[in-house]
Amino acid sequence: MSSFIATFVVLLAFFFLMSIGYLIKHKAVAGSCGGLGSLGIDKACDCDDPCDKRRAKMEDEDSRKEKLTQNRII
Repeated sequence: MSSFIATFVVLLAFFFLMSIGYLIKHKAVAGSCGGLGSLGIDKACDCDDPCDKRRAKMEDEDSRKEKLTQNRII
């Protein structure tokens, strides 16, 4: 039981310190690596020749975009 209480206190201390940092800097917590965009990858599946399942999904997305542009009122 004492390890649970100690873990809870440490967790609360981290939340408290992060909230103090937010109040001082007015900046939200953000990742440092930049994600896939920093590596030059535009999408999660960056294959030259996508598999059949991915190709069907891409065709479906293209047809939906085409339908939206055709049926647009404005």
